[in-house]
Amino acid sequence: MSHSETHVMDKLEAVAEQGLVNHAKDYVIGFVLSVVLTGAPFWAVSSGVLSTTSTLATVVVAAIVQICVHLKYFLHLNFVTEEGKANSISFIFSALIIVMVVGLSVWIIYESNAMMMY
Repeated sequence: MSHSETHVMDKLEAVAEQGLVNHAKDYVIGFVLSVVLTGAPFWAVSSGVLSTTSTLATVVVAAIVQICVHLKYFLHLNFVTEEGKANSISFIFSALIIVMVVGLSVWIIYESNAMMMY
């Protein structure tokens, strides 16, 4: 290999290593946030220090934030790149369809049950 080819290969290897470091850093950040967002509600429920309303709010907020952490750090959904935008929009559309199917099914079953009782 010539000197220029060696230089290009060295640059590519450095970029690849940096990419691996960034991905590993993202996974570690996501893992730490997930542990904290699991531990805080667990502590709130098991200790009983907070009121029922505060405990419920803590659990719900931590669950919503944890969903966002998983989407960002583990599924790598973002709106920065074109591929990230397409993946994020596909995920949102799929989640919407699932929520509609499940929600409307529960509503139909509930209404059918109500009609049968009277």
